[in-house]
Amino acid sequence: MRKQATSIARSVAAVFFLSLPVQALAQATGPVPVTVAKPVVREIVEDDEFIGRFEAVDQVTVRSRVGGYLDKVHFKEGKEVKKGDPLFTIDPRPYRAEYDRAQAEHQRAVSQADLAKNDFERAQRLIATKAISEEDYDTKAKTFAAAQATVMSAKAAADLAKLNLEFTEIHSPIDGRTSRALVTEGNLVSSGISGSGATLLTTVVSLDPLYLYGDADERSILKYLKLRREGSRVSARDAQIPAEMELADETGFPHKGFMDFVDNRIDPTTGTMRARGVFTNADHSLSPGFFGRIRIPGSGKYQALLIPDRALGSDQSVKFVYVVNAEKKVEFRPVKIGPMIDGLRVVKEGLKPGEQIIVEGLLRVRPGAVVDAKPWEAPAQAAAK
Repeated sequence: MRKQATSIARSVAAVFFLSLPVQALAQATGPVPVTVAKPVVREIVEDDEFIGRFEAVDQVTVRSRVGGYLDKVHFKEGKEVKKGDPLFTIDPRPYRAEYDRAQAEHQRAVSQADLAKNDFERAQRLIATKAISEEDYDTKAKTFAAAQATVMSAKAAADLAKLNLEFTEIHSPIDGRTSRALVTEGNLVSSGISGSGATLLTTVVSLDPLYLYGDADERSILKYLKLRREGSRVSARDAQIPAEMELADETGFPHKGFMDFVDNRIDPTTGTMRARGVFTNADHSLSPGFFGRIRIPGSGKYQALLIPDRALGSDQSVKFVYVVNAEKKVEFRPVKIGPMIDGLRVVKEGLKPGEQIIVEGLLRVRPGAVVDAKPWEAPAQAAAK
């Protein structure tokens, strides 16, 4: 019976203790120990992040301008090449023979033109003394003119034959990395100046710099246009703006570049607009097709209040902080928050510079409670930032 009475007494005391108002509870237990900090005032720029894929600045599909049997493949598949390096050789023998024939035709035309020139010059001397008729003179003049035209035609044919002979040697048009050879030695290669019907031999993509294409949503585009009108942020349409990038296995956006292109319309099917960043790739560690996350300035510069993210509490959809006033009492303060900057959370509304907010001990206090506030010491990594 004694044990039962003792248990009942303890329960009654607990109910009485929990039913006390906050002020009475504080008087009963004393001030609650907490750590506090003041918001950091700093000029910041908010960042926006998007995702995209890398593409080569230059990408060339290598095809032959002349047809024939593939005689030689000069490159190692997947290796880097320089502009002008030999890639393929088409059997040059038919084209060399055609060039020799065209050269001979040109020489024959030149000889005939020289003979016609001599006849014409002789006719000029004879017509002065009326030794030949005007009809003979006109014949000599027209024959010489025709011989000159024949020389020009033969020279054009020889030049074309020379070009075709040169086209049997296919060189890399750019610095870059090759794909695999799609045609092996001994196969017949089709030609085509316009590319239609021409055999695809390989592709070459440039490596430095690289483009990173991403899509910005319509809401972001509207925000940027508003900031542009207000003059607080430069648009990528007007000037290059800085950009940072990280790969799928990286953090901290270590790669620096800039934005140089924004498309001229919103894609109605996705509600996004395509934009492009440029990033150097001097060590060729990046490759077209890689996934990348890009970060760009999303606002103009402004003075912001920053607090430790751990000082925030949540009441359903409302974010709040506990502020310690001059009477060392706790005040509930709903706030509107922004992004994380260097490990601190931006507070856009609800807080003033110099106010003390509770960082540690949020679960031990309630609005109106009296607290024993001590300065909060930031972790070493946060303090370093």
